[in-house]
Amino acid sequence: MAAYPLQKSNVYVTQPTLPPLEEFLPYLQQIWDSKMLTNGGPFHQQLEDALCQYLGVPYISLFSNGTLALMSALQTLRVTGEVITTPYSFVATAHSLVWNGIKPVFVDINPATMAMDPARIEAAITPHTTAIMPVHCYGYPCDVDAIQRIADLYGLKVIYDAAHAFAVRYRGASLLNHGDLSVLSFHATKVFNTFEGGAIISQDAKTKKRIDYLKNFGIADETTVVAPGINGKMSEINAAFGLLQLKGVAKAIDERRLRDARYREGLAHIPGVSVMTPVEGLEPNYSYFPIFIGPEYRHSRDDLFFALRARNIYARRYFYPLISDFPMYRGQASATTENLPIATRAANQVICLPMYPNLPLEQLDEIVELIANLART
Repeated sequence: MAAYPLQKSNVYVTQPTLPPLEEFLPYLQQIWDSKMLTNGGPFHQQLEDALCQYLGVPYISLFSNGTLALMSALQTLRVTGEVITTPYSFVATAHSLVWNGIKPVFVDINPATMAMDPARIEAAITPHTTAIMPVHCYGYPCDVDAIQRIADLYGLKVIYDAAHAFAVRYRGASLLNHGDLSVLSFHATKVFNTFEGGAIISQDAKTKKRIDYLKNFGIADETTVVAPGINGKMSEINAAFGLLQLKGVAKAIDERRLRDARYREGLAHIPGVSVMTPVEGLEPNYSYFPIFIGPEYRHSRDDLFFALRARNIYARRYFYPLISDFPMYRGQASATTENLPIATRAANQVICLPMYPNLPLEQLDEIVELIANLART
């Protein structure tokens, strides 16, 4: 293998999986012929039905993106006041709270799963707390049992940001069925995508009906508006692309599994490089491949990051900075480094390496060799 690979090609942390264009054209023709472009058309309904069956969930409501789905989930459960959440996530998690006039309260994470540490939750509860919003980070499950026990004890709602958890199964069932609601992202770089899109998983027909009102301006019929809703509908083009994507998602996850195993084998003996440990009972989707650069590595995390970039390997420090470090959040009492030591350490050590179904194995091996070479110099 070359010691300094990939001088001409670009390798990104994630890549959208695109089927051949000719397979998508018949869907487009049907949309053009029907002249139904949005507002819950036939492809929208077909995709909801297909996803319920594939994911093993009772109800799903499609959205134009995951952020609107998060915002609408909070509206669905009438969440107010304060919500306990994690700083180790994409900013949309906290932004969805602020857009609803809710104060995010940050708690530290579990170093094994990078998810919210339940042991930190009770101390963060105040009379204003109404909900918990954990994140299944990188598709690894939160401690769903402990979180639910706390929620039941204090009468709190639980909304999972499950943006990374498409098709993840835990202890024999869908991880998406935990909590009051779970929210998915179908962004282009996700395991399953609809170009842009998202969804809310709910557990009963009444809740789904409220969600569906809220994502369509609160409109119940031609003359009736029942809630101050928003325009969060998924278009027929996005839904059609989702139906096509769904046909190949199982194979795509299998390809990711192979690459996950190859990374683990290649990185296993490099000092200062650690990876996340598989969780018992978890059937993952291999959505990301984070590594953590510890003090035993001969260079800093950022040295490695920029060395990768210099070779056209577009890895990502995901999640860095922490949400709590951004100007709109860092003034809060819960945002201090002292309150978030594990999350702070993870943010300063993490690099997500390229992970997608058609990542060439020879390029993956070259990435591993670059990391190993830098560890020796």
